[in-house]
Amino acid sequence: MINRRTTLAGLALTALTALAGCASDPVPTEQMRLTEQALEQAKAVGANADVAEYKLAEDKYQAAQGALKGASNKQARQLAEQAELDARLAEARVLTRKSSEQLAEQGKSIDRLRRQLGEAK
Repeated sequence: MINRRTTLAGLALTALTALAGCASDPVPTEQMRLTEQALEQAKAVGANADVAEYKLAEDKYQAAQGALKGASNKQARQLAEQAELDARLAEARVLTRKSSEQLAEQGKSIDRLRRQLGEAK
């Protein structure tokens, strides 16, 4: 009788622990949405699989989706957070590259104008 109660108590405790574990890590729906937005923003400015950070972000986002299917909410959230940051870094790198290219083009235009002004004198 006591052995049976101990077994039942152990099962109840295991079930409660499992439920508490699920409750402490809710499904990261909002984080997944934020990550999707970050990926879309990076893509909108020109990031693609050729940008290492963007590729990394895509890979981590895929892994986060897989973790969700496996009910590993904590891992899914962590991967989604990392993917969001990687996507934002990819966006920043693309924008920095574009700004540098524009700056170089402006410098060439200024040099061209200076030469023209020098010739006109």
